[in-house]
Amino acid sequence: MAWDDGTPYLEELAPGVYAYVQPAGGWMVNNCGVITDASRDAVLVDTTSTEKRNRALLAEVAGVGARDPKIAVNTHHHPDHTYGNGFLPPTTTIVGHHLCREGVLRAGLAATRELKADYGDLVVRPPDVTFDDRLTLHLDGFPIELMTMGPAHSTNDVAVWLPEQKVVFAGDLAFSGGHPIFMEGSMRGFRTALQRMRALEPEVLVPGHGPACRGDEVGRVLDDLETYVDRLAAIATDSFAAGLTPLEAAQKHQADFYSDWPEGERVVCNLHRAYVELTDYEPPFRLSIPNLWPEMEALHGGPIGTHA
Repeated sequence: MAWDDGTPYLEELAPGVYAYVQPAGGWMVNNCGVITDASRDAVLVDTTSTEKRNRALLAEVAGVGARDPKIAVNTHHHPDHTYGNGFLPPTTTIVGHHLCREGVLRAGLAATRELKADYGDLVVRPPDVTFDDRLTLHLDGFPIELMTMGPAHSTNDVAVWLPEQKVVFAGDLAFSGGHPIFMEGSMRGFRTALQRMRALEPEVLVPGHGPACRGDEVGRVLDDLETYVDRLAAIATDSFAAGLTPLEAAQKHQADFYSDWPEGERVVCNLHRAYVELTDYEPPFRLSIPNLWPEMEALHGGPIGTHA
């Protein structure tokens, strides 16, 4: 199977290292990773958003590992990457940034009220083990480095780096072919995270949403995202000087700012963050998905759905 088939699939990136890719990568439809070692122990990178999707993911893990996942890593706290934690066996240790744990507990199941889907019998389960900066997992034969990159997409982004295989699982520090979102993190931090991942010189990059990237495609995706940030920053500076609100600025540039990329409603969220970082703009509310959902729907032209 491949991206255009529209069906989740397991793609081997290096011996024993897999991306679990979920087309079409929109709201609540994310990618995960599976890393196995010589003992066929498995480390899972992120979970998914619904019971059905997580059971499919765990079935794929069972096909390449000898037993239940030993460890699961959450790249950040957002529900598409963590709602599946509750379906993991009790013997699986979940690892994440300390702000990831706080975010999972604080958010609970609120996202199920914003994006309607058949989520199944969800149970909130935060990371069991937390860290602040870096943590190395030692598998049978090679290390896995967990590197804090946030605030960027969120306050607690972690990249999962396999230095021997040259594979990076980026979580939502990278989107392939779709609008990124950094409203809850930092526009500047997002750009810095892209540069830090580039400095690793990965041969394979697994974005949080979109197809996995190999070879020259890795650099192209990182280039596209850096250019996106730079163009958005310029729009924010000019629009604020012209007295436009973030929503008005997004509406003005809707047709000429990555209009061929899906999830274009995220531009208004990113402009709110850019206004905060580049000007003396003081938002009238905390920058969060629930608070900005009406503006995203206004830009989208109606209700926003999910294929989860």
